[in-house]
Amino acid sequence: MRFTREELKRVAAPLAIALAALAAGAALIWGAGGALRETQARLAVAQAERRAANERLARISEEEREVSEKIDVYQRLKRLNILGEEHRLEWADAITRIRAQRELLDLRYAVERQRQLFSAPGKPANVDFFASTMKVQLALLHEEDLLRFLADLRESGNAFYAVRRCELTRTGQAITGTTMTPRLRADCDIDLITIIDRAAKK
Repeated sequence: MRFTREELKRVAAPLAIALAALAAGAALIWGAGGALRETQARLAVAQAERRAANERLARISEEEREVSEKIDVYQRLKRLNILGEEHRLEWADAITRIRAQRELLDLRYAVERQRQLFSAPGKPANVDFFASTMKVQLALLHEEDLLRFLADLRESGNAFYAVRRCELTRTGQAITGTTMTPRLRADCDIDLITIIDRAAKK
């Protein structure tokens, strides 16, 4: 089919408009695709930043929990007077008080020189554990007197008392009705443990 020149003139304008509209539509589609890709890229960045922020928040929460637990342990140790230097005068006062309260007939003790048990690595400095062995000799009317003495000693604080050894022997003395006669003797080695935080001393 062949068009005349007049027919081509009549068709030219609408054809040009159609081509222009098609080009504009293609440009809009291309622009919309680019905007979509840019929006998707921004969304991916925002999601990655949100994940990173959530991970940081989780780490911070975990660190806060660990710090809180360590503070609780530190406060308990501080209340027990385990932290820092030895409290030898307080140890002697505690034993004197227990002997009087429990009416122990014969109690003798001697505290050996302090020795280091071990050093735990820490930041910014090590934590050192020390022990002084207290050798105790007790005259007992009954086995329970020893358990009460050890319980009183632990409750007195001033150190962490770790019983290493206790031996009970019979005295062989006859029980009389006029006086209280010790039937048993206890020979114990008790470690009095203290902790020194080197970082806290700086």
